[in-house]
Amino acid sequence: MASQKSSRNQQKLVSTMIRQGFITNLFPSSPPSFRPAPGPINPTLFEMMAIEQAREPKPKSDVLKKVQERVLEALARAPFRNHEEWGMGDVRLTVAEAEAGGGETAALRVSMDVHRRVLAGKSRFFAEKLRRIGTHCVEILECDDVEVYVEAVVLMYSDDLNIKLIGMEVSKVSSALLFDDGIRACLEYLEAVPWREDDEELVVSHLNQLQLEESITDGVLQRLTAEPSTSASADEIFLKLSFGVLQAKDDKSRKEMKVLISRLLKDDANNHGFCDRLDITRDTLYNLCDRCLSSLVLCLSEATCLDESVMDRGTLMGEIAREADNMQWIVAIFIDRKMGDEFVKLWGDQKELAILHSKIPSLYRHEISKITAQLCISIGRGHILVPKDTRFALLSTWLVALYDDFRWMRRAGKSVDRKLIEEGLCRTILTLPLPQQQSILLDWFNRFLNVGDDCPNIQRAFEIWWRRAFVKRCAIEPRPQATARDVLNQSNGT
Repeated sequence: MASQKSSRNQQKLVSTMIRQGFITNLFPSSPPSFRPAPGPINPTLFEMMAIEQAREPKPKSDVLKKVQERVLEALARAPFRNHEEWGMGDVRLTVAEAEAGGGETAALRVSMDVHRRVLAGKSRFFAEKLRRIGTHCVEILECDDVEVYVEAVVLMYSDDLNIKLIGMEVSKVSSALLFDDGIRACLEYLEAVPWREDDEELVVSHLNQLQLEESITDGVLQRLTAEPSTSASADEIFLKLSFGVLQAKDDKSRKEMKVLISRLLKDDANNHGFCDRLDITRDTLYNLCDRCLSSLVLCLSEATCLDESVMDRGTLMGEIAREADNMQWIVAIFIDRKMGDEFVKLWGDQKELAILHSKIPSLYRHEISKITAQLCISIGRGHILVPKDTRFALLSTWLVALYDDFRWMRRAGKSVDRKLIEEGLCRTILTLPLPQQQSILLDWFNRFLNVGDDCPNIQRAFEIWWRRAFVKRCAIEPRPQATARDVLNQSNGT
C-alpha cells in the first residue's frame, strides 16, 4: 500500500514537472558553485522556509510567485521529509537563483534537509563534493531555475525512474550533477513521447549540449535519422509516389496529394541553405514527363476517332483534362527546381501532339494550352532561360492553339489569371528578334480584331515592338570594332 502511494506521489511529481517550462542556461559558464558552511541542523523544513522568506522580501513578479508556490508544493511531498523511511537529513542543501538586476525582485532561495548517502549515491558531482568529512551545509548558487533543481533532487530519492514521464526539464541539471539515472529517464521519456515538429530542433540542441555518447542518444534520434543502407533514396520514393498520384482514380485525392508533394518540394527548395537538397534527378522528372506525354498523345488520338457508342464525350474530356493537369503539375515541379529549360524545347517539338490538338474542339482540349501559358509566364519572369530558337519554336507550335483555346480557358474559373498569361506572352514575344516579333504581333493584331476578348490582349507588346521597329530604329549607331592592341593600350592609359 505504501509502495503504491509512493508511486502515485512520484507520478504526480513528474506530471507537475512536465507542465513547467524549461529555461535554458541553467548555469553560467561553469558548473554550480558549491560552498560548505558550518552550523548545526536544527530547524525543520518549514521553519527553514519561513526563515528564508522572512530574511528576503517576497518577489513582486507574479511569475516568480507561481514558481515559489510550485516549489513549496514539490517540497511538501518530497520523499526526504519522510523521516520514518529515510531518517533525519544530515546535509542542508540550499539552492539559490541569481540576483535580479536592479534589486527589483528578490532572488528565490530554497533550503532542504537531504541525505548524504542519497546524493552521493545518485550524483557523481555530489559524491565528489561530499567526500570531505564535516561538510553538513552546502549551497548551489546562481541557478536560473531553482524549481528544476528541486525536482532533480527529489528524483534522486526514487529507485524507479523508468516510468518514461520525465522530460527535458531536468536533463541539463541531471547532466551538470552527473545524475545518470535522471539522464537515462529523460532519454526514455523523449524516446516514448510524441514530438511536435517545432520541438525537433530543440530536442537535438539539448542533446548536443549534454554531450552524451552517440550510443546513448541513438534510441531518441532514430526517429529523425536513418542509416543510408536502410533508407530508400528521395529520388526513388518520389518516383513511386508520383506514379501513384498520376494513376490515381479519385480526383479529389489526386489533387490533394499533388498539392502535398509540391509543398514538400518547395519547402526543400526554401531550406536549401539549411540542409541538403532532395536528390531528385532530371532523369526521374523526365521519366514522369514522358509518361504524361505518352498518355496525352494516346487520349488525343482516341478523341480524333471517337466512337460515341463506346465512349461518351464527357468521359473523354475528363481523361484529357486529367492528363493535361498531370503535365501541368510536372511542369510546375520543373520550374520550381529550375529544370524547365529542356522541357521548353521538348514541348516546342511536339508537332504531332499539336496536330492532334487542332482536330479536337476547344471544349475538350483547352487544358493542354495551360501548359503553354505556364511556360510563357516563367520565360517572361526569367525563371526559364532558353535560346531564342527554342522560344520561337515554342510559340510557332503552340501560340495559335493558345489563342483558339483562350475563351474556354477563361471560362475554366479562378485557376486562370488572364492578366498573368497576357503579361507572360508579351514578355516572351519581346525576347525574340525583331522580325519574329513583327510576324507574331501582326498575326495577333488581325486575330484580335475578329474575336476581341476571346483572344489574349497583348497590345502592350505590340506598342513596344512598334517603337523598337519605327521610332527608335536609328538610336543605336554602329561602332568600329576595337582590336586587342586598342584594348591593351587603353588599359595602360596610353
